[in-house]
Amino acid sequence: MNTSEFSSVSTKQQRIAQLAKQSSEMVFTSLAYHMDIEWLEEAYRRTKKNGAAGIDGVTAKEYEANLPENLKGLLERAKSGRYKAPPVKRAYIPKGDGKGELRPIGIPTLEDKVLQRAVCMLMEPIYEQDFKNSSFGFRPGRSQHQALSVIRNEIMGMNGGWILDVDIRKYFDTIEHGQIQAMLRQRVNDGVITRLIGKWLNAGIQEKGQLSYPESGSPQGGYAKLCITHLGLNRYRGS
Repeated sequence: MNTSEFSSVSTKQQRIAQLAKQSSEMVFTSLAYHMDIEWLEEAYRRTKKNGAAGIDGVTAKEYEANLPENLKGLLERAKSGRYKAPPVKRAYIPKGDGKGELRPIGIPTLEDKVLQRAVCMLMEPIYEQDFKNSSFGFRPGRSQHQALSVIRNEIMGMNGGWILDVDIRKYFDTIEHGQIQAMLRQRVNDGVITRLIGKWLNAGIQEKGQLSYPESGSPQGGYAKLCITHLGLNRYRGS
């Protein structure tokens, strides 16, 4: 991807952000037209290539062998409604809490990751205007270290205080699909985007060769689903 293509994507995101900033009540109904082949090329560039393969086993090297045609076909299927979201592959990783607990994650296919990244690139400029300044979770240009720095400065400014660490147990496993969609439509009601989000939420999970289709929850591991499930936390709770 050349510099001019990146500039085109960046310019579109800036325009979306400007409109979103003008009115916190504006509902975007025609976002998908921004998503063209240059947009998908940038989404592919931003997608991690060294992660585990999804249920189809396709690697980045294999996908890149015919990248222009693959992205062209992906774009057409996404916009026409013919895209079928594949189930995610269930895996478990340590939670890192020192208790030995494992966190379930879902591994999408590479192509699914690219499309989810492309959709997230459409939504981020909107919700970045809505999020509270005190929120740091899953936001571009923000990190855990910045959050810790803010907490430290606040505590020092108050000459001490309490820090309450709260973990919403199994939040991602129990959030209602209807709530996610309703929350999304407060700002984004583009048919292409809402249809894709719905397909991802209902794509199912493959674990040990068995397929399941939970009626609630969103497996951690996909860009768009993770972006959507953080909206309520970031926008309304300032996490």
